[in-house]
Amino acid sequence: MAHYLDALAWQRRAAKLHTIFGGKNPHPNFLVGGVPCAISVDPGQGGGMSATAVNLTGLEEVSAIIGEMRAFVDQVYLPDTLAIAGFYKEWAHLGEGTGNFLCYGDFPDSGGRRQWLPAGAILGRDLGTVHPVDLGAAEEIQEFIAHSWYDYGGGKAQGLHPYQGETALNYTGPTPPYRFLDTDKAYSWLKSPRWKGQPMEVGPLARVLMLYATGHEPAQDSVQRALHTLKLPLAGLYSTLGRTLARALESQLIANAMSGWYAQLMTNIKNGDLNTFNDAHWDPAAWPREARGVGHTEAPRGALAHWVVIRDGRIANYQAVVPSTWNASPRDAAGRPGPYEAALVGHRLAVPAQPIEILRTIHSFDPCLACAVHVVDPAGEERVRITVR
Repeated sequence: MAHYLDALAWQRRAAKLHTIFGGKNPHPNFLVGGVPCAISVDPGQGGGMSATAVNLTGLEEVSAIIGEMRAFVDQVYLPDTLAIAGFYKEWAHLGEGTGNFLCYGDFPDSGGRRQWLPAGAILGRDLGTVHPVDLGAAEEIQEFIAHSWYDYGGGKAQGLHPYQGETALNYTGPTPPYRFLDTDKAYSWLKSPRWKGQPMEVGPLARVLMLYATGHEPAQDSVQRALHTLKLPLAGLYSTLGRTLARALESQLIANAMSGWYAQLMTNIKNGDLNTFNDAHWDPAAWPREARGVGHTEAPRGALAHWVVIRDGRIANYQAVVPSTWNASPRDAAGRPGPYEAALVGHRLAVPAQPIEILRTIHSFDPCLACAVHVVDPAGEERVRITVR
């Protein structure tokens, strides 16, 4: 418990990294109020986290925070995870999801040619084959609504790529008092995203497995050491315990990598490279009449992507598929469950009125359903319209 309280203070320090570089947390670079701060080599400008430019003072604090992060993960977070996991090893045999894992990739090198975390898909636990992923291919990522409270113009059985995505609400569920859901019909406000028809798990476990499968030696060493400590086979990762362990292992891997990224940043600054963003498509006047694109990242909970279609300088369609949509998705038209539902198979409840076993497995995914559903008013109408002049 003392270490849990220490983690709250550690988290606050880690959040300063966002504010130093982006001016705001938790939306550092993507929303109004948080932007990439310029880099200043003038000691009289900037001044750290509250400045409009990042100078030497702010960069020194970044270095200090990275050191604190590494020390906390190495000395507290990972050792505590391994120590507690030793008392719950039966959970290395419960909570497996679909056995399929998806990563969009992240942390590209300076030329954007290679990513520290590769993109790809793993199917059926097969770590010997990593399938390529194309976020723009109409036949790869599709969202289904066979068991969701939405309608598609072409019918509920079809799947739509986010570029063609539709969001038309059609609630057909129970009315108060809520006794049960008829899962043979629609039962969720989440859509069912699928990759080539397959339900996919995203998040820390997917990323650790992707690093392991692609020959990332630090990841392979970390996984093997942890499993040796717990006396578990590699198959133990496909579980509630493994998902929780992967989150700690990933924290250590990224914290260690950050020291190298910081050194690269300082080298770039010394060489006169102060660029913080790509302005090639900054001016809307340079856009074609119709354009589309996808922005993707590996958010803490997993693969996150936003797709946009622009016509005549205006947004014609915008669809986001967030990590919890992948993990918490209901069954699709073929009856395939999402990772949450698949992970609950085989659970026995010691006290049915207090289903802590269900919570333990679902919490291992770190749910955020608020991000995974669409919000409108009770009449199904839009709540806000913004006009840009």
